[in-house]
Amino acid sequence: MTTQLLIDGQSRDARDGRSFTRRDPVTGAVATTAAAASPEDAQAAVVAAQAAFGGWSKTGAQERRALLMKAADAMEARLADFTAAAMAETGATAPWIGFNVSLAAGILREAAAQVTQPDGEIIPSNKPGNLSMAVSRPRGVCLGIAPWNAPVILGTRAIAMPVALGNTAVLKSSELCPETHRLIGQCFVDAGIPPGVVNVISNAPEDAATIVETLIRAPEVRHVNFTGSSKVGRIIGRLAGENLKPSLLELGGKAPFVVLDDADIDAAVNAAIFGCYMNQGQICMSTERMIVDDSVADEFARKFAERAAALPAGDPRGHVVLGALCQPGAGEKMDELIADATAKGGKLLAGGTRDGAVVAATVIDHVTPAMRIYNEESFGPVKPIIRVRGEDEAIRVANDSEYGLSAAVFSRDAARAMSVAERIESGICHINGPTVADEPQVPFGGVKSSGYGRFGGKAGIAEFTELRWVTIEDPAQHYPF
Repeated sequence: MTTQLLIDGQSRDARDGRSFTRRDPVTGAVATTAAAASPEDAQAAVVAAQAAFGGWSKTGAQERRALLMKAADAMEARLADFTAAAMAETGATAPWIGFNVSLAAGILREAAAQVTQPDGEIIPSNKPGNLSMAVSRPRGVCLGIAPWNAPVILGTRAIAMPVALGNTAVLKSSELCPETHRLIGQCFVDAGIPPGVVNVISNAPEDAATIVETLIRAPEVRHVNFTGSSKVGRIIGRLAGENLKPSLLELGGKAPFVVLDDADIDAAVNAAIFGCYMNQGQICMSTERMIVDDSVADEFARKFAERAAALPAGDPRGHVVLGALCQPGAGEKMDELIADATAKGGKLLAGGTRDGAVVAATVIDHVTPAMRIYNEESFGPVKPIIRVRGEDEAIRVANDSEYGLSAAVFSRDAARAMSVAERIESGICHINGPTVADEPQVPFGGVKSSGYGRFGGKAGIAEFTELRWVTIEDPAQHYPF
C-alpha cells in the first residue's frame, strides 16, 4: 500500500502517479512506499489550506479545543501504528516511539488549552474619546517542515499550535519517515477536523528543494517553521526572508554538559548517559560535549564509560537501548569521528564498534579542539569528554561553539550553578538535569546557529499570531483641513 498525500481532507496519490521508497535502516527492506508530490500537489495543498482558513479562523475556541483534544485521543489510540511505522522507517526503539506519541498527544492538549489565551489590550490614545486596541489574529496558512529524529513530537509540534490558534497548516513530511508523519494528519482526520485545515505532503528526496521552495514562495503561505539542520535552516530562512515570510527555525546543537568540581558525580553520570544515548544521540538537544573539571574527571570518566559499555545496542525490535542510526552514511561518519579523535590523542574508553547502522555507545576522553568531535555535531552515539580547570574555562569551552540550543550544569551549589548557567550561551539550560528535556508548555528554541523563535506555551502564541491595531473613533472629530 502507498502512503498517500492528505489534501483537503482526502487521501490522494501524487498527481503524476510518482512514488518513492524508504528502506528500513537495519534490514534494508522496504519500510514505506509513499506518494512523491509534485509542485502542483504542493500548490494544491496550499490552496486547500487557504480555502479552509476563512471558516476555521472563525470557528469558536471551544470547538477548536474539542477537536484538538479528540486528535490527541486518536493519536494515543494509534500507538501501535506509530510504533510499527517509525521503527521501520527510522530504526528507533519502541520506548522512544512510545514517548514520542505520549509527548505529542500532550502537545495537542496543551495547544487546545491555549485557544483562549492570545493576548490583546486596550491602548491609551492621544485622541479624546478614541478606543484603541491591539488584537491578536491568526496569520493564515502556516507551513511546517518536520524532521525524522523525533518524528511524532516534531511533526505534531509543527502544526498543533498554529491550528489551535485558528491558522490552517501544511505539514511537509520528512523523506525518511513519510508514513509516520502522514499518521499525524490521519489523527486530525479521525478527530473530525474540517477538510483543508491540516494537509500533509510527502516528496521524493530528489524533489525536496523544489517542493520546499514551491511551498515557501506560495503567496498563501504566511508563516514557516522548520526543525532540522543548521545547513538547511539557513536555506529555509533565506527563502522565507526573500518572500517576507516570518519564520521559526529550530536547528542543530552541540549541547555542553558542564560538571563542576563540587558536582554529585553519580547524578551527573546518570543524566549524561540519558542525554548522550537516548535515541542513539539523534536529538537536537543530545549531550554532545561533556565538559568536566579536571579534579573530578577521572572518576566521572570511569563511571560514565562503565555505564556506556553496558548499554545493549542492536535491532530495535529486540531488547536494546540503542537502535539504528537513521540516515544513510551516519555509521561511516561515526567511524571517521572516532578515527580522527584517537589519531590525535583521544582515549577510547568504551564502544568504537559498529554493525551496519548500529553503533555501540562510544566514549572518547581527553578530547581537544584539534579533533572533529570537539566542534562537529555528531548526531550519533559517539561522545567526547573535554577536561577543563575551573569555572571560567568550563564556560569558555561551553560557549566555544557556533550552536546554542540546550545545556546543563551540575553542582551541589544551586546559586553557583545558576551563575554558571547565566553565562552559557543557549536557549535552554538545565541545572542538575540532562540536556534532553521537553514539555509542551515551555519556550523551546535556541540562539546562534541553533536558530531563532520559540515553540511552546505563550511563546508559541506569539509566533503563530500577529497583532493588529484597531480603533473606534468619533466620526465627527476635527481635522486640520
